[in-house]
Amino acid sequence: MKTTCLWWVRHGPTHEKAFTGWRDVPADLSDTDKIARLHAYLPSNAALVSSDLIRARSTADVIGLGRTRLPHDPDLRELDFGVWDGLHFSKVADMHPELSRAYWETPGDVKPPEGESWNDLHARLTPKVDALHDSEHDDVVIVAHMGVIMSQIERALGVTPYAAMSHQIEPLSVTRIDIGPNGWRADVINHQP
Repeated sequence: MKTTCLWWVRHGPTHEKAFTGWRDVPADLSDTDKIARLHAYLPSNAALVSSDLIRARSTADVIGLGRTRLPHDPDLRELDFGVWDGLHFSKVADMHPELSRAYWETPGDVKPPEGESWNDLHARLTPKVDALHDSEHDDVVIVAHMGVIMSQIERALGVTPYAAMSHQIEPLSVTRIDIGPNGWRADVINHQP
C-alpha cells in the first residue's frame, strides 16, 4: 500500500458572520504575501482539487500555478446548514435552542432543518477521499472548508466528532494527513505558512 499525502487547505477568508455552508460567497484573496507563502509551502508536483464553491475554487486558482488541476468537486463542499445558512449563530440559537446546541455538542446524526448531519458529511466525503488516496498521485492539495477538514482530522486521529471540532482551522491554513501502510496520520494541523 502506498502513502498518499493529502494537503488540506482551507479556502481564503469570507468575512461572513453567519453560517456559511453551501451559499456561494467569495473569498478575500487580497493577502498576496500569505498566498505566496502558501503556494511555496505546498508540494509543486501535487495534484490539486477543490470544492466547487467559488471561495474554494478561487483559492485553488491562486495557489494552483504549475500543479495538475483535477475537476472541482461538489462532494468536497462544506456541511449543508439548510435553513440555518446565512443566519447568525445567535439567531439560530434563538430559533432552535436545543437543536443547535445538540448539533455542536453531540454531532453525528443531528442535522439542521433541510440540512445535513456530521454523519451525512462523512457519507458524502469518505468515498471521494478514498478515491484520492487510491489515485496515481502521491501528493494531493485539496482546497475545502472547515467542517470538511475537521471531519478528516476525526478520521486521522481516531477521535470523536466533538474532539475533531475543537481544532482551529484558519483560512488559508494547511492540515496534512498522510495515509499509508500504517494507517492515517495527522502531524500538521492548521499550519500557517
